[in-house]
Amino acid sequence: MINSGCKNILLTTLMVLLLCPVAAQAQNQSEAAIPSSQSAIKMSFSPLVKRLSPAVVNIYTKRVVTSRVSPFVNDPFFSQFFGGGFAIPQQRLESSLGSGVIISDDGMVITNAHVIRNASEITVALSDGREFPADVKVMDNASDIALLSIKAKGEKLPHATLQPSETLDVGDLVIAIGNPFGVGQTVTSGIVSALARSSLSINDINFFIQTDAAINPGNSGGPLVSMDGGVVGINSAIFSKDGGSLGIGFAIPSEMVASVLAAYKGGQITKDGEIKRPWIGITAQDVTSDIAASLGLARPVGALISSLHDESPARKAGLRTGDIVLAVNGHKIHDAAEMRFRMAMVALGQTSNLDIWNKDLPKDQVKTLSVQLIAPPEVPARDEKLVGGQNPLSGATLMNLSPAVEIELGLKESPDHGVVVGKLAPNAIASRVVTIGDVITSINGQKIAKVEDALDAIRTPTAKGWVLKIISSGSGGQERTLIVR
Repeated sequence: MINSGCKNILLTTLMVLLLCPVAAQAQNQSEAAIPSSQSAIKMSFSPLVKRLSPAVVNIYTKRVVTSRVSPFVNDPFFSQFFGGGFAIPQQRLESSLGSGVIISDDGMVITNAHVIRNASEITVALSDGREFPADVKVMDNASDIALLSIKAKGEKLPHATLQPSETLDVGDLVIAIGNPFGVGQTVTSGIVSALARSSLSINDINFFIQTDAAINPGNSGGPLVSMDGGVVGINSAIFSKDGGSLGIGFAIPSEMVASVLAAYKGGQITKDGEIKRPWIGITAQDVTSDIAASLGLARPVGALISSLHDESPARKAGLRTGDIVLAVNGHKIHDAAEMRFRMAMVALGQTSNLDIWNKDLPKDQVKTLSVQLIAPPEVPARDEKLVGGQNPLSGATLMNLSPAVEIELGLKESPDHGVVVGKLAPNAIASRVVTIGDVITSINGQKIAKVEDALDAIRTPTAKGWVLKIISSGSGGQERTLIVR
């Protein structure tokens, strides 16, 4: 028999043996959590910042601004009689600043297009105090990306490398480097708050990384950097009520930057420095939950084709109205904005593969179409004509609407008929009535389909004068009626 004392000893021994593995495991976990380096103890980004900050630059621009000022503006008596009637043009030099990042050792710099827009002089300052003049190589307003070339006289400059933003996940740590408010190079940290943010209307392509790393005025054009040390985006905009950071910042994905660089190296640049992007000639909309339910889809996904241009290469490849694009070149498509972004990544002349589904296919089957991307066609021919005589359009150059003209003038929503104002002569009568980019759809009740229609209709006023129906650029397709006597 085992007495009670022996029983207690035996039970104690068994408990120790059972708990030893647990204690050992806890000890191993504790040891795994111990920081193994000084930077880990400090939780510091300093090694990353030291590596990247030499490639981040400050960009200073100067531009000449012309304004009309009345000589009586400071005279309370005469200003009430003469006001702006005697205004005279005055020029002043305006300075601004932004940030950028060097992406090659020969001095190619990426920044935002809005940082250098209309600049007459650009200076790039490195973190070590050196300053260089710079030339604009690309000024792509559609993506808000600009490419500068530093005149470094053969010096090898520190540079960063691009990293695909697709390697990021929501919640990943990132840092933003720039020159907010002109205080000097500043580093802020945060996480990736969202990917593929597309409801902002910041630029034409409108596809962003959202981060809570503080981005303030002056940070525009600076890099958003991953923990691997790669540039995953270019800081572009913030959501703010007072101009300061609220933790809602947006960066242009590095894939867009890479496409701009590729177009520059391939010579696909217009005389104005814009990227020659391919044209596919389709209009798409998001697949809503109601649309998905009506088609028997399990969830709303993809981009629904709502219209196709007659000259669309996608139409020729077999795409039809009502098809849903589910992937572009292997990348899944969640909405129409993502489809536009993916198509913008494809270079002119290349082929893009679209995975589509429609109601004639089984729900688990897709069809792949190969679309050859082309330059926007000039169909019909623009047929530029300068309007003369004494009428409201005198001094305006009118053009027929075509995909090439629409892209050239930045028209986003063009009607199915009308002619566009492409140019205005200095001091033209027409400048009081229309602006460049306005589409004239009707004159004196006559529908305008081509330039000759407009020239015929404008010659003779009605009893009321001239009655013009116009869709102004940026009006969202809203037509207005203007009566000129």
